Amino acid sequence: MLKKAFFSVLDFLLFSNLFIAICAVAQGLVTYYLLKLPPDIYVLAFVFFSTLLIYNLSMLLSKPKEPQKSPFKRVRWIFSHHRLIISITLIAILCIIPLGLLYLSFQAKLLMAFVGLISVAYNFPFLSLNQKKIGLRNLPGIKLFLIAFVWSVSCVLLPIVELENNRNVVIPLGETLLLVAKRFLFICAITIPFDIRDLFQDKLYELKTIPVMLGEKKAWIFCQALLGAYLILLVLFTKNINLDVIGLALTIFLTGWLIFKSNFKRNEYYYFFYLDGTMLLQWVILFTIHFLSSIVPI
Repeated sequence: MLKKAFFSVLDFLLFSNLFIAICAVAQGLVTYYLLKLPPDIYVLAFVFFSTLLIYNLSMLLSKPKEPQKSPFKRVRWIFSHHRLIISITLIAILCIIPLGLLYLSFQAKLLMAFVGLISVAYNFPFLSLNQKKIGLRNLPGIKLFLIAFVWSVSCVLLPIVELENNRNVVIPLGETLLLVAKRFLFICAITIPFDIRDLFQDKLYELKTIPVMLGEKKAWIFCQALLGAYLILLVLFTKNINLDVIGLALTIFLTGWLIFKSNFKRNEYYYFFYLDGTMLLQWVILFTIHFLSSIVPI
């Protein structure tokens, strides 16, 4: 009974995209933490609801012909709770509108409008390729980098733009580019295993993802190479190897291990909780290190 209730709650959090929206907030908090500046609650709220909206719209726009026959539990859950998903999506829209209009600067509005267009175009079939209508996700090799770009802009660039506009804080261009690059590499690395899992389905739907183009084994190697590049940037551009660097390095190794252990036999919880959860884990580890160091100064 308790197990059933637990998985009912877990399914709701994961498949309604509330968990991934929480992970987006965590990534925003990581940005503020690394900049050593207090977080902007309105920016974090905007990131939460916009992530919720984008992911739910993505699922609704890509509805299969017979969702209840889908091999994926997530798809079956979403379309068996269709009204709930639409309600959550509408709530997200109603929250985004005042947050965007009242609390974001003009530069941030332009930035997020651009990101919003890319996110809609990701699934919406507005292009023609081989006499077929496709969205951006169907363009060869671009799916992974679009996802990483949207996440990097939303969770790194948006907070920085708002800090510079609202608090007159100047973040050097080099530091901004470095933060965006590291986040881009991290998101790319944890996204590829999802495409490896969907390898056969993507081939069927003619989606030219990185695993489809490179093959499964080379895609795994590419994942670890991305994390390796992230680690190099982390260490190379750090003057002092402090607890924050150690904490981020720890998340890199844990993420690499989780990616290494992922395979076709893993259920959806492994991907949507553990792999996506590495974004939340980054913040948890940094917060824990900060909390412990404040109690026991090193």
